[in-house]
Amino acid sequence: MTWTMLYLRSRRVPLALAAALGGATVVWALCLAFAEERDVASTVVVMTVLLMVAVLAPTLAGPDDDLDRTASMRWPWRRAAHLLAVLLVALGVLLVTRYTGARFGPVALVVRDAAGLLGLTALCASVVGAARSWFLPLGWTTVAALYPMTGTWGAAATWQSQPPDSDAATLVAATLALGGLVTYSIVGPARREVSENP
Repeated sequence: MTWTMLYLRSRRVPLALAAALGGATVVWALCLAFAEERDVASTVVVMTVLLMVAVLAPTLAGPDDDLDRTASMRWPWRRAAHLLAVLLVALGVLLVTRYTGARFGPVALVVRDAAGLLGLTALCASVVGAARSWFLPLGWTTVAALYPMTGTWGAAATWQSQPPDSDAATLVAATLALGGLVTYSIVGPARREVSENP
């Protein structure tokens, strides 16, 4: 078995990928069946992006923290490649729907939210661990989708639900994406707490 296959299996990537694709397919099929317009509502687009990122978030850490930290490999570029691969999967799945009867878009919205939410998830993985890294993105995005605000500060606070041409939302998403990529690539996921059984 090659190193890549061992890496993917140890991080449960096949299972997470199947769940992410399955979830996105179910949402797409429901939109195709019940939506009155071809373009999917922006709230549904944002929540579908969040679903895919949250399902793929646990793959950001392996089963053995010590092995990840002591292995004689250069982890930063592997971690960066992992994040970029997750981003490409999310973008590819959602943007391929542009050629179907239920379109996820606009493209700028999908790219901005996928990059920003993945960056936020990667930052959380470096602080609280990959298993809980999706909590903050889920809470923040749910509130932002339900209560979008206007104005510069409002658009920055609810960047996920803003129109794709919002400069404040794009700036926040780009900052989170870059910060998450750099932090996760260098630091890696936070160590899990080991419970001591007497």
